[in-house]
Amino acid sequence: MSGDDDLLEDLLAGKHRALARVISKIENRAPGYRELVSDLYAHTGNAEIVGITGSPGAGKSTLVDKLAETYRERGETVGVIAIDPSSPFTGGAVLGDRIRMASTVGDMDVFVRSMSARGTLGGLSTATADAVKAMDAFGKDRIIIETVGAGQNEIDIVRTADTVAVLVPPGSGDSIQTLKAGILEIADVFVVNKADRPGADRTVQELLEMIELGDGSSGFSSSGGGHHGMDAMSESGSSPHSSEDGGEGEPDEPAQPDESAEPETWVPPVVETVATDGTGVDDLIDDLEHHRHYLERSGTLAERTRRRYGEEIRTLLREDVHDLLQGELERAGSVDALAEAVRTGETDPYTIADEALAPLERCLEELEGERLESVSR
Repeated sequence: MSGDDDLLEDLLAGKHRALARVISKIENRAPGYRELVSDLYAHTGNAEIVGITGSPGAGKSTLVDKLAETYRERGETVGVIAIDPSSPFTGGAVLGDRIRMASTVGDMDVFVRSMSARGTLGGLSTATADAVKAMDAFGKDRIIIETVGAGQNEIDIVRTADTVAVLVPPGSGDSIQTLKAGILEIADVFVVNKADRPGADRTVQELLEMIELGDGSSGFSSSGGGHHGMDAMSESGSSPHSSEDGGEGEPDEPAQPDESAEPETWVPPVVETVATDGTGVDDLIDDLEHHRHYLERSGTLAERTRRRYGEEIRTLLREDVHDLLQGELERAGSVDALAEAVRTGETDPYTIADEALAPLERCLEELEGERLESVSR
């Protein structure tokens, strides 16, 4: 048995040291990591993956800490991947191990790992998705991904998380308008953290109005998480309904079965939290659960998973083809030399690209020819 086989066996046996070593191997792209990740896939698919994103200073780390603590109180194990800015010198995570996540220190059933954004759009690298696989195979019930917080670039998180919570600090004012272009589309739950501060009521109301306009309907069609979400729907004469929260229908109507109560579309609820003392965290977890159940019963979870794996395949192909072409360009001469040739008029970028791709195209044509020949036999 090889060392990697032993490592995989230890990870599946629930040894945290093995989990840490596997993630390090993944993040460093050490020899053999691809085979290791491939072996992990057969043991994944059980964890629920939540993404926490939002602007810097919204209190993401403190909220993630309280989420992990509350999940543990409910008897669930937790894995946390905190995406930090990359060091310009080492490429590693600048903040390292999160000192702000203090509530679960010493709890071996909460595994926290800081990872470098490595300059990727949205702060998520391919290594992050692979690290999620490692935590899933390890047996973590909940996996939380906390992103850098770079505004609309956080859209990449939807490729890895089943449910995305977007944090909006109170008093955001006109900045909420910037959410419309991208964040509104990826948020499954909005969280107004630091809700005890001035401006929280206004921020909640602006979010509710933005969601209503984005939904194109007169009100919510799903659970309205948070105090203000419930009040807003009561005032409008509509009632929150979700198969999980037992939402009230008309007084003279009997309760409907869970499946019929499930909304056809999901409208993001707005939850108010004060992460420093845990206020609203239980409500947030409930809404995350409601969304998970909606995904399962609507068939959306399967579709999201397919899209995620499709994106992983495309990403790996891009990376691998890039590496192959980089090698081909180096054999043809350094990129700087080729660029100089373009500058002096000897060639052009399109010709260089065509020449670099030619061997790959010939190889693919030969493989296709062999495939057709084998089929015709």
